[in-house]
Amino acid sequence: MPRDGLNTSLRETLMGLARCRRTITYRDLAIVANVPSPCAIHSITVALEQMIREDAAAGRPLLAALVVSRSQPGLPGKGFFQLISELGLYDGPDHGTAAIEYHQEEVEMACAYWGEGDCLL
Repeated sequence: MPRDGLNTSLRETLMGLARCRRTITYRDLAIVANVPSPCAIHSITVALEQMIREDAAAGRPLLAALVVSRSQPGLPGKGFFQLISELGLYDGPDHGTAAIEYHQEEVEMACAYWGEGDCLL
């Protein structure tokens, strides 16, 4: 799938999840968005990083916050926190109370901003 098509597909999928106030793992997102293996998780990560940059530049809540890791249940991967730190959006660790609180707030803002409409899942 071309990168622009993947970005559009992921954004649409995540907007649907925002309407339902739900998160999804990277693996499940790869399945739902029909991202072919191998390298499905890497492809998704690259697309999500671009989405974070776009949302941050536009001053929007981070839709990519709805994607969480299986290894850090309920939190995005460490790369999420590294990127938002580089962008000046967060100044803290990639785990623990500060990360959990920041992430919960970002998910709430993303659901409020991106989640208009009925939950169709």
